[in-house]
Amino acid sequence: MGLINKVQLITYPDSLGQNLAECHYVLKKYLSRAIGGVHLLPFYPSSADRGFSPITYDEVDPAFGTWEDVKNIARDFELIIDFMVNHISRQSEYFQDYIEKGEESEFADLFLSFRKFSPDGEISEEDLSKVYVRKPRLPYWVLTRPDGSEEKIWCTFDYEQIDLDYRSQKTREIMRQFILRLARCGAKMIRLDAIGYTTVKLGTDCFFLEPEIWELLNWIRDLTEPFDVLLLPEVHKDYTYQMRIAEKGYWVYDFALPLMVINALYHHTGSHLQHWLNICPRRQLTTLDTHDGIGVVDVGDLLDEEEVGKTVQGLYDKGSNIKPIYSGQDYDNLDIYQINCTFYSALESNDDSYMTARTLQFFTPGVPQVYYVGLLAGENDVKLVEETKVGRNINRHNYSLEEVESAFQKPVVKRLLKLMEFRNTHPAFDGSFHIKEAPEHRMELLWKNGSHETVAHIDLKNYRTRVDYTDPHTKKKKTFAV
Repeated sequence: MGLINKVQLITYPDSLGQNLAECHYVLKKYLSRAIGGVHLLPFYPSSADRGFSPITYDEVDPAFGTWEDVKNIARDFELIIDFMVNHISRQSEYFQDYIEKGEESEFADLFLSFRKFSPDGEISEEDLSKVYVRKPRLPYWVLTRPDGSEEKIWCTFDYEQIDLDYRSQKTREIMRQFILRLARCGAKMIRLDAIGYTTVKLGTDCFFLEPEIWELLNWIRDLTEPFDVLLLPEVHKDYTYQMRIAEKGYWVYDFALPLMVINALYHHTGSHLQHWLNICPRRQLTTLDTHDGIGVVDVGDLLDEEEVGKTVQGLYDKGSNIKPIYSGQDYDNLDIYQINCTFYSALESNDDSYMTARTLQFFTPGVPQVYYVGLLAGENDVKLVEETKVGRNINRHNYSLEEVESAFQKPVVKRLLKLMEFRNTHPAFDGSFHIKEAPEHRMELLWKNGSHETVAHIDLKNYRTRVDYTDPHTKKKKTFAV
């Protein structure tokens, strides 16, 4: 079984209202026709990174609600949830026991102590320098025990996120129970966060190593398949990784699309984007915005360095109130390969440009995802960034129910909802995708399914977009301006 071919929403459990119950209310009241699925970002007890440092998967954070609240959303919408396959919280019972008891802990083998790699617990700078990291530091944390002794522990991301050793049967025993728990909660898909970092082997970049990565993915798939739960490996690197994952039959992300769309709109040419749409995987989730920043590394080999540089500089020039420092170390940025900005601000808060971008996304092969800030055409939350010193918070504004109601009255949001409903209901999107010939500053994207047809006519200079389509009932040709 696959995903239903309808737009999905990405949201935190407390971003549309204060908790899961209020989020469910917003989904039902405003989005029952506009979306078919929801990616609910981590709702488990967590010690950092807004849910991405899970302490356990056995509970829902009481601040958000209960498992029944999660299941209620899953009954009304196809649900995607997260499993942080790479790491677990430093505050988890497993790592706390390891801190206290050291090698005598029953959980010692879950973690990648440097002692697993060398008798003296040290790894050469040469080997560490080869490791692919997303933060400008070496991938370890120094654990100081109560007796004053020190031990280096593999730690790819935040110091609250301790990497797991999947070579260990103890790790698999505990993670198996968590995965089975998640597979039975009503979710349609589990997103495997940061799975590329689970393969650690000295002398390599320790990223997405084969065949180890396929063995781990297949192990997880064996656990979820009996429950008809799909997997979504999350990998940020150049597009060839998505191609390889797709070839193995997994769903993938189109993380290249955001910067490709921005490049097309900034420079008024669709040549690079058209090339990508011709070769991109078809079994993919498309995004323009997520809870992370706008990816740069993902367009490797699709845009040359000069094009990437021009587009990134354009983001800083055009992205309302965005500064380079918001994507740097001073603002606790996780990823040196992403730029923190809302997608609406990236397009200068221009409604026509923004709707052109969404049309490009919705006509791209795959199932579209819309981030909640993008749904409400949210601008950069500079106040929140300055208060928290967390760069990614620029795109993580929490909306009260009153703010949600007000945002749904904005003209651009009403236009977006209309387009989402069209994308969900027109039969042509269940057919085949084609790109029609057009001048360089224009794109014409066609979907055809038997007698059903729809074409998006996109002008990349003036951002005027028109959709032609056959009426599913009368078969007459109709049109609307996006």
